[in-house]
Amino acid sequence: MHEQLPFILALIAAIVLIELLAAKLKIAYPVLLVLAGLFISFIPSLPKVHIDPDMIFFIFLPPLLFEAAWSISFKEMKKWWRIIGSFAFLVVLFSALAVAVVTNHFIPGFTIALGFLLGGIVSPPDAVSTGAIMKFVRIPKSTAAILEGESLLNDASSLIIFRFALTAIGTGQFIFQDAMLSFSWMIVGGIGIGLLGGWVFMKAHKLLPTDAPSDIVFTIIEPYFLYWIAEQLHCSGVLAVVFGGLFLANRQLSFLNSASRVRGYSFWEAFIFILNGIVFMLIGLELPDVVSGLHEDGVSLNTAIIYGVAVTGILILARMISSYAALVSTLLFRPSVAPGRGNRRRMWRMPLLLGWTGMRGVVSLAAALAIPVTLPNGEAFPHRHLILFITFIVILLTLLLQGLTLPTFIKRSNLFDSTLEEKEEEMKVRIKNLLVTETVRLLKDHQDNAEEKDWFLQHMIKQWEHKIDQPEHLKMSEGTKEAYIDLLEKQRQFLSDLNKDPQINDEIIFEHIYQIDLEEERVKLL
Repeated sequence: MHEQLPFILALIAAIVLIELLAAKLKIAYPVLLVLAGLFISFIPSLPKVHIDPDMIFFIFLPPLLFEAAWSISFKEMKKWWRIIGSFAFLVVLFSALAVAVVTNHFIPGFTIALGFLLGGIVSPPDAVSTGAIMKFVRIPKSTAAILEGESLLNDASSLIIFRFALTAIGTGQFIFQDAMLSFSWMIVGGIGIGLLGGWVFMKAHKLLPTDAPSDIVFTIIEPYFLYWIAEQLHCSGVLAVVFGGLFLANRQLSFLNSASRVRGYSFWEAFIFILNGIVFMLIGLELPDVVSGLHEDGVSLNTAIIYGVAVTGILILARMISSYAALVSTLLFRPSVAPGRGNRRRMWRMPLLLGWTGMRGVVSLAAALAIPVTLPNGEAFPHRHLILFITFIVILLTLLLQGLTLPTFIKRSNLFDSTLEEKEEEMKVRIKNLLVTETVRLLKDHQDNAEEKDWFLQHMIKQWEHKIDQPEHLKMSEGTKEAYIDLLEKQRQFLSDLNKDPQINDEIIFEHIYQIDLEEERVKLL
């Protein structure tokens, strides 16, 4: 361990530098991290990296999913739940089926069960890659919500397919009734454990005398606990983490104070950045070992590359077909909720965008590495190295091909030029004006109800009305400080109530709440 410590520290430093370079080049950092890992792996005399699949699943996956659940717009998820659900489950199933049929036909010795195993591995798009790429382009909130919501839920459906295929390969049989019961329990149980666990942790935050450090530690424990409990009960750990995270995220104002939110945001931003960086770097570092495994199995590199390119093409095509099928079915059965229905050109081009956003990453890597070396009877697992190699090729090609071209595709297609959504800047101004008006009213009410006039409150009223900066030499009394903190809490409540409006962008709401949290922390130090 001590011998590898310098290498690990150098790897983390490289991740930071690569992210800075990616931001300067305006390229999604997962793309550069994978290439950097691949380049570093060929440097002689470096320690060999062997990835433990349990490490990926249990150490990396729960916090990555938990943070994504906290960041997503729950309001938009509820609005577009039909499309999100179809992409997260039906599209994943269709993609896995397409991969199974084609690989069974073209790869010698590849059974349908092996095809479904590979399909379950490579079918889920990666949330991290999509989120990183979307930072460089402006897309409507509805489209972003569909992509983010899908990437949260499709991991669960793909891993369920993976488990069933693995069982079929190991036992040589597939009982449909048992599979359906198991499938139902994995979904229902995973969601139930997530919601129940989220409620328990919320109560713990409220009842225990926690401070900011202990609240942050609780948020670290929560995803691991939810994932472990669900897996022990043979449910979907992914769904447990996602729904537990969604439950807590939408109630954070009721059990986390401003210090916990401010410090927690900074901690999780750095924590998730390091986790993402390590995982994507490991993808590139692991590839040479997979290639050597191919040579041991007698599979030529050129043949394996052809298989990988073919599977990547199948996945892209299947996603395109599924995107248009989802649009057509929505127009037939629920035309009122079809995205972009006010503009026919945008509406019919939207599936192209959704079809081109299928970058693969963390979950595909973890699932492929989780394939056992031997079957229960002791025989070597068939085509294990080939499945691993195809998975790596799919991850590399989708990150490079789609990841590098998606921003250009969005910008040059002018797909969102005529969007009818309220512009973000206009909405920010609108919310700010409403908040200022409400703040002035609260201050005046407090001043009118006070027994004597407070000069500081009068000054704050003028400050909010005229946007005059507060002089640094003014000293705030304890009574005024309490009144001001109470005002900030009422501001947060006002924004929370305002967020019930379906037309309001909740990301902007939480930006304002974060600013109020920062102001409260500043006032506490006066």
